[in-house]
Amino acid sequence: MPIIRNNQYKPPFYLFNQHMETIFPSALRKVKGVQYERERIETKDGDFLDIDWVKNNNSRLIIASHGLEGSADRPYILGIAKLFSQNNWDVLAWNCRSCSGEINRREFLYHHGFTQDVEEVVSKALKEGYKEIVMVGFSMGGSLTLKYVGENGDNLYPEIKGAMAVSVPCNLSSSSRMLALKKNKFYQNRFMRKLDIKLREKEEQYPGLIEVKPWQSFSDFHEFDTHYSAKIFGYKDAQDFYDSVQCYPHLKNINIPTLILNALNDPMLTGDCYPESEAERNQNIVLELTQRGGHVGFLQKGKTYTYAEERAFSFFSEILNKS
Repeated sequence: MPIIRNNQYKPPFYLFNQHMETIFPSALRKVKGVQYERERIETKDGDFLDIDWVKNNNSRLIIASHGLEGSADRPYILGIAKLFSQNNWDVLAWNCRSCSGEINRREFLYHHGFTQDVEEVVSKALKEGYKEIVMVGFSMGGSLTLKYVGENGDNLYPEIKGAMAVSVPCNLSSSSRMLALKKNKFYQNRFMRKLDIKLREKEEQYPGLIEVKPWQSFSDFHEFDTHYSAKIFGYKDAQDFYDSVQCYPHLKNINIPTLILNALNDPMLTGDCYPESEAERNQNIVLELTQRGGHVGFLQKGKTYTYAEERAFSFFSEILNKS
């Protein structure tokens, strides 16, 4: 479908560059008034997932997926939960393995393409009886969402009516190179530092599984993923891992209305993370590119909700009103 080049969105004046646009909402934004009900579900492979519900006996459900080392308590997930639950939707915000405050059981954590857990969550939603379901994901959660709806293609459950991905690294190789730049290493190092803690816990759970090295010994995510992710998940190296788990190859198979919202000044995205050619070829994909917004930022002056949250509500409302 036509690519939307949005020149209208502008952040508040005090967010004067992409780093402020990214860090300020993550660190300082507070979203109050969301009361989750937590439920633990057992996975088919003997692990567990903690899912956080907002239930008001509505027929419509939004499934929200968080980013790398995030959780259902991140402001961008709480914002979605608050906006939708106040407008006649139920909400299912799920936590990836190890992200709910308790380390998971199995020897692995999760990754950008670990859609077997998305399937577990969707299956749970279907068992609850929801007939109209939409999915939204942020950053890594966006990658999971796009890969899930793409790899299922024509076989996607008919109850799933639409999807949206925000600040999504469609191409992991491109994103890892962006994070390796000196100006962006703050983000890379923060991710590696948090993952390092969990990998050390894994080594205690499964002695001899991996050789734990100080996170500072890795110059970039490519080295980090070659040493850890590729070995744990059975890939040759980081490049093989990225090529296998990223959502980009699955975009061509997306068969439901899907919105990708990426800011052009996102410090974690470049190249094929902006999948213009795929959007032009697939009539089901709307690619919206804003000049500003940072990574999972999109704050609006004087507004409770971010542009991404309001855009999700308008996009999904339009889809369901047509059906």
